Amino acid sequence: MRLIILGGPGAGKGTQAQFLCQYLQIPLISIGDLLREAIATQTKLGQVAQPFVEKGELVPDQTMIQFVRQRLLESDVSQGWLMDGYPRTAFQAEELHFLLDDLGEKLDWAIYLKVSEEKLMNRCLERSRADDDPEIVQRRVDLFYERTIPILEYYQYRQKLLTIDGEKTVTQVQQQILERLNS
Repeated sequence: MRLIILGGPGAGKGTQAQFLCQYLQIPLISIGDLLREAIATQTKLGQVAQPFVEKGELVPDQTMIQFVRQRLLESDVSQGWLMDGYPRTAFQAEELHFLLDDLGEKLDWAIYLKVSEEKLMNRCLERSRADDDPEIVQRRVDLFYERTIPILEYYQYRQKLLTIDGEKTVTQVQQQILERLNS
């Protein structure tokens, strides 16, 4: 199964992604982790991405698709995967579609964890990671609504979108996702 998980910062994507990967026995492709590792090790792509990540901005599309292409060419993802953190724009969703087509694959579902803006802000500020100061969190939430919401229309139109109430408990969200995947 090939899945992407969508939601604002603090929506619970990481928690649900880990659960689904264990349940489905597929690898997690965390774009945030890929970016952090590439920046820490100062790879070519990491150096390009670093200034954007530090400002809470989206990394340019052409750089992101290169990260994704590199990862999808690795052997551990040949039987399926769950991607967290990409796509973040409708253009990236289309680029992912073309990339998967090139690789002879298709996306099964885009899972959207729907959470209110207020709850996203509170969750991010409570977890207090280094990149979660209030101004950067607000910028990330604003970018999510500005650029990511059109992705929902993209996947809805293609009948690939599963919208899940991300404000429920972790277990309830997991149950909703499994019910929708199995229906």
